[in-house]
Amino acid sequence: MKLSIYNLQKTYANGVKALNGVSLEIESGMFGLLGPNGAGKSSLMRTLVGLQEADQGSASLGEIDVLNNKEALRENIGYLPQSFGLYPKVSAEMLLDHFAALKGVTDRKARMKLVNELLNKVNLEAHRKKHLGGFSGGMKQRFGIAQALIGNPALLVVDEPTAGLDPAERNRFHNVLSEVGEQTIVILSTHIVEDVKDLCTQMAILNKGQLCLKGAPAELVNQLNGQVWEKAFDKAEVAMQRQKHSVISERVFAGQTLIRVFSEHSPAEGFEAVTANLEDVYFSQIGLTTQNLAQP
Repeated sequence: MKLSIYNLQKTYANGVKALNGVSLEIESGMFGLLGPNGAGKSSLMRTLVGLQEADQGSASLGEIDVLNNKEALRENIGYLPQSFGLYPKVSAEMLLDHFAALKGVTDRKARMKLVNELLNKVNLEAHRKKHLGGFSGGMKQRFGIAQALIGNPALLVVDEPTAGLDPAERNRFHNVLSEVGEQTIVILSTHIVEDVKDLCTQMAILNKGQLCLKGAPAELVNQLNGQVWEKAFDKAEVAMQRQKHSVISERVFAGQTLIRVFSEHSPAEGFEAVTANLEDVYFSQIGLTTQNLAQP
């Protein structure tokens, strides 16, 4: 099954243009949607799962009209929002059973079998009787994936799922998503570049409501190789370097600022060519889009 999105537009009442002609085709597997806060990622996700209406455009999941057939859509999607509430004094097993009943699994034996399968899939079987209020952040996110998988959805949408997780919890969550993505379209909406690099075979970058770039992470990185340069500067020199070069990113190291620059040739004496990475792709595209939008 394929998700096809064409020319989605969304402008809020306050005049903010959250989606500005977004078009994408997404196949089965892990798809990363990268963008800074306010890029339009959550607006796109909420539109795709039927929580808000688009002003213009179309979207289809296989034969399902995503924007106009909400009932069929609900039967084929799972959604893990950035923030979601859980009953703290209810066990994982009991709440998952309740969600399954709400989603139409009326036979008790079938629900018990489904709950067991889902808790095993997200590595929470040993904690099935534990109250959700005692779960760590990563465990809550894995429970969120379990409830989103009820009904075996063709599309799973997860919005900023690893924000606030420690490295160990983040790795466990990645393992669960990777397994799910073997048979399902999974859209991972995030501002964390490492999540996309580690998990996704395809990705897109969204900024200011516009699609900046789409492709395979490794191929996009390769396209930048030979065009990224780095040099250390004293703090007082940084502002001048921003004016002179296309600065991708800056970071403080050993009391100096390491500046990475995009250039087809050596930008100046002392710059060294460095191997490009996905952060270079991301920051160069965000900077380019912001610059173009700022022009009259």
